[in-house]
Amino acid sequence: MVERNDSLLKSVARVGISDEYADFTLYDRLAKRVAHNTSFAEALRQLSVTEKKHYEFWRRYIPDEKPKFSRAKLYLILLLHTIFGITFAVRYLERHESVVIKQYKSVADIIPTEDRDTFKEIIAEEEQHEKAFRERVQSAAVNYISFVVLGLADALVEITGIHAGSLGIYNSTEIAGIAGIIAGGAASLAMASAAFAQAKQGFQGSARLSAIYTGVSYFVTAVALATPYFLTRVMLNALSVSLFVAVIILALATYYSSVISFKPFRRDFIEILLIMFGVTVALFFFGEFIRQITGITI
Repeated sequence: MVERNDSLLKSVARVGISDEYADFTLYDRLAKRVAHNTSFAEALRQLSVTEKKHYEFWRRYIPDEKPKFSRAKLYLILLLHTIFGITFAVRYLERHESVVIKQYKSVADIIPTEDRDTFKEIIAEEEQHEKAFRERVQSAAVNYISFVVLGLADALVEITGIHAGSLGIYNSTEIAGIAGIIAGGAASLAMASAAFAQAKQGFQGSARLSAIYTGVSYFVTAVALATPYFLTRVMLNALSVSLFVAVIILALATYYSSVISFKPFRRDFIEILLIMFGVTVALFFFGEFIRQITGITI
């Protein structure tokens, strides 16, 4: 039994050594990247110091073990920081903490008595990482991400529906594209006004910025979805490419939101995707119905 416990402890320690060393290195590199921002840099340096302490703890059990560190992961995190910002990069790193904590707790009963107080501190620190970072630094992306997603999601559903509904009415793809942009402009203003009013009801941020994030995200999405209609004269091709663009935008926005807010990606993505395609199909048949009744084509 003693031999088995020792083997299990070394197995978890091996994972801990590599994981904590990787996080220590990544936080240290990120801290140097945001050195101009004192609050961010200080929080990241603190996380780096904490991870290094955890790394040194697990090395007690296999001192000759060399940590496995992926350079690819380092470059990925640095790329995510460049594209999406520091909050996204750190929360991306923190997503695996629940798995790590579970592995650590699996050996709680076989940690040597003299190390148990330190072990409990490590577990508490791992569990508090995300909360501590959130309290120390909070970017605009976190405060306003719900408004950005609101604008994107509404634009994806409404503009793809408008394009599908016009499939049998417009003979010109350019007219369909312009119709989508005009509708997007009008709807973005309406959405911005609604977001402004919503943010006034107890939101801990700027109502004006909430409106801007919602309106701009809506209009930019509308333009992106309308662009294929100016690149081809075949209406069905334009709609197909526009829907493809919509799926890509939806996947990126939902994934970003899921990382920032620690929400499940698959459920939210599939939910909005089904709504979007449902509205697209419904409005396509509605447009066909209107055309059959009126006989109007443009």
